[in-house]
Amino acid sequence: MIQAVGAKILQKAGDSLYTIGFFGKTLRGALPFVYRGQASWKILTMQILFTFVEALGISSLLGMGIGAAVHILGMPILSSFSQEKLIYPLLITIVTRELGPLLTAFIIIARSATAIATEIASMVVSHEIEAYISVGVDPIEHIAVPRFLGVTVSLFLLNIYFSLFGLAGSFLVVQVLSPIPAVEYFSNLLQNLRLADLGVSVAKSIVFGMILATVAVVQGFSVERASTEIPQAGLRAVGSAFAWCIVADLAVSAVYYLS
Repeated sequence: MIQAVGAKILQKAGDSLYTIGFFGKTLRGALPFVYRGQASWKILTMQILFTFVEALGISSLLGMGIGAAVHILGMPILSSFSQEKLIYPLLITIVTRELGPLLTAFIIIARSATAIATEIASMVVSHEIEAYISVGVDPIEHIAVPRFLGVTVSLFLLNIYFSLFGLAGSFLVVQVLSPIPAVEYFSNLLQNLRLADLGVSVAKSIVFGMILATVAVVQGFSVERASTEIPQAGLRAVGSAFAWCIVADLAVSAVYYLS
């Protein structure tokens, strides 16, 4: 049993090192991306369309719901301590800094990580990857890099929309319960919004985007020849992306709170 556990740990460590190496190669290929052909730009555009534009509705709706819920649940507690003004830093902390990047990443993992992994796995099984290699096309530069950039840019933009709609959801609740002018509400938010809050939110969205795109592509390339491996690759992509994003979230938050 100990031998089996040890072998499993070594396999996980090897897989993690391979994923990190793949991430480095993908990141290096992202820099000269603008000099490549039109086909790669088309893949990037389609990836942003699928990952950002088509997920805009669910992300905005979820953000608005979270913002409204934070206000409805938080205001009675703060009012009992005569600390109603703390609702603004509470909204910024929960909606903008903590839940916004993480929930946006979860949405994209559920939608795009599975799609990317299964798409690339299908290309491997149908020998399309071999065809690219045989004509001198690097699969990482042509297939992985556009998806990597598309997912990262999309998560960054979706995180912004999530925060905006989250704060707007709280504003709508205010207008129903105890109306105040929009100028006063958003002025109070801006007074409590620090540059560090925005920096952490942006950093998390970019890190999560790079992580889940890399994991999805790696899992897609990990299949061999059987078509039954395709759905398994999608499931592995979702599980691994969730785990990596949660670890990254803890790491970035720890750096923020300890600094």
